[in-house]
Amino acid sequence: MVSYTWITMLPTELTPEQLDIKNAAREFAEKEIPKYSKECDEKEEFPWKLWKDACKLGFVGVFIDEEFDGQGLGYLENALIWEEFHRVDPGCGFAALGTTIGSETLILNGSDEQKSQFLPPLPKGKAIMAIMITEPHAGSDVAGIRTTAKKEGNYWVINGTKTFSTNGSIADYAIILCRTEEHGERHKRFSTFLVDLNTDGVSRRKLTGKLGMRASDTAEIHFDDVHVPDENLMGERGRGFYHIMDFFNRSRTWVAAQAVGAAQGALELAISYAKERTAFEQAISHFQAIQFKIADMATKIEAARSLTYRAAAAIDRGKVSPELSAMAKWYAAKIAVEVTDEALQIHGGYGYFSEYKISRFYRDVKALEIYEGTKEIEKWLIGRRMLGVRS
Repeated sequence: MVSYTWITMLPTELTPEQLDIKNAAREFAEKEIPKYSKECDEKEEFPWKLWKDACKLGFVGVFIDEEFDGQGLGYLENALIWEEFHRVDPGCGFAALGTTIGSETLILNGSDEQKSQFLPPLPKGKAIMAIMITEPHAGSDVAGIRTTAKKEGNYWVINGTKTFSTNGSIADYAIILCRTEEHGERHKRFSTFLVDLNTDGVSRRKLTGKLGMRASDTAEIHFDDVHVPDENLMGERGRGFYHIMDFFNRSRTWVAAQAVGAAQGALELAISYAKERTAFEQAISHFQAIQFKIADMATKIEAARSLTYRAAAAIDRGKVSPELSAMAKWYAAKIAVEVTDEALQIHGGYGYFSEYKISRFYRDVKALEIYEGTKEIEKWLIGRRMLGVRS
């Protein structure tokens, strides 16, 4: 019989403080994000002012400790903010809040000196971070990366290419996963480094033409004999793969929250349209077929929200569960795609045109089933954990 002791039930009620955070994030998102969402999507531009304003009000990097100028809040509070931003617009929501990506592993594995140098600028809006893992020939197979870092005196010399890097062309610095060992156990050949992206030998190319999430910057990065000081080795040499896995176990709750927010936004667009659109001399909201769709959508969202909150709260309690985070990310992303598809269907032909926001949501949410681990990887991880397969 399978043991479910790794799941601890979370009360459905949020604390008054958490509700205040959620409401403040909703108020900001509803007021500010619509000013940028359509233009940033069409022009594939990062919403610089939106990001700065979000930082000023303390919405960015809230999980960073107060000693490093963060709010010192938890993963659940952070998830609430991500949810509300994505409810208004997934592309701009991800762009504005994703500027701290990678800081999770820095908090876990960085030295005091590294944290003091690289963390404080992030919530202040003075720097943008990236984490670079994926390569042209290695995505889901993290241990298949080819970018190398070789020790030369007091420096490490990095050579290789990273791709699909969020914030890649606009970030000030990044955490880079590199191969540092020629031999030994496959998963113990990697290390992570903090790299100033303005260093000689770093070249960046912004990737355009994405289906969705166009406000978020994505780039390909080349490293040609990039010299990184030894003190920028982050964490333990040879443990880089495991540092990245610890990062995913946490960052997947962000993606789950993005998905819940986007699905909620799509549902609300569908409800509003159904009440206004008439057919056969009445609002289509009176048709049972539409009511059934709305019922299915709402129920799926509530299930995904509960799973997401539980996964985030478990991390805050020090009970990090790889399978629970993977469940939340996979299921919430799946639901976001399904709900948005039905929301567009309710809009009919009008939903197919950019004049209606649902078309942008429809394009944006597909990315949620891909980054931070594809849906196939999530299900593979969950299955192995449940069956006790560790090899």
